[in-house]
Amino acid sequence: MHDLDAILALAKRHCTISVKGVHGVAHWQRVRENGQRVAEGSGANLEVVELFAYLHDCCRVNDWLDPRHGPRAADYAETLRGTAIQLEDDAFDLLYEAIHDHTSGHHHDDVTIGTCWDADRLDIGRVGKRPNRKYLSTAAAKDEAVMTWAYQRSLGR
Repeated sequence: MHDLDAILALAKRHCTISVKGVHGVAHWQRVRENGQRVAEGSGANLEVVELFAYLHDCCRVNDWLDPRHGPRAADYAETLRGTAIQLEDDAFDLLYEAIHDHTSGHHHDDVTIGTCWDADRLDIGRVGKRPNRKYLSTAAAKDEAVMTWAYQRSLGR
């Protein structure tokens, strides 16, 4: 298992926007917790899901319109491979794709990538929106109890 505290520290150091903003550390932590909960039901690779949570937004240049932040973050994750990130090729490929394409708005058939994206999308309440089933990939994330739990947490409740 990875040293997630070290991954978080690396992501924070690499981040150029406020780590206290809507795409900052509190969001990353909620995405991790969302991912853990969804993975219980989806069967996703939890290690990939947790790494995704801390890395997916660490290369943003602003908190709003930044369509290239996913590819930049995936490339950053690749620089950590072999040092902070120790994954087999198949698992790293999942992590890279999940980070790279997480803003695409599409669903994914791979349960691990879908869980990563769902974990992020379940935290949409932080910007005044409710999670919407049509943007979620896994049955576990579409569960009403999970959606309500995540939404309440995203509001700080």
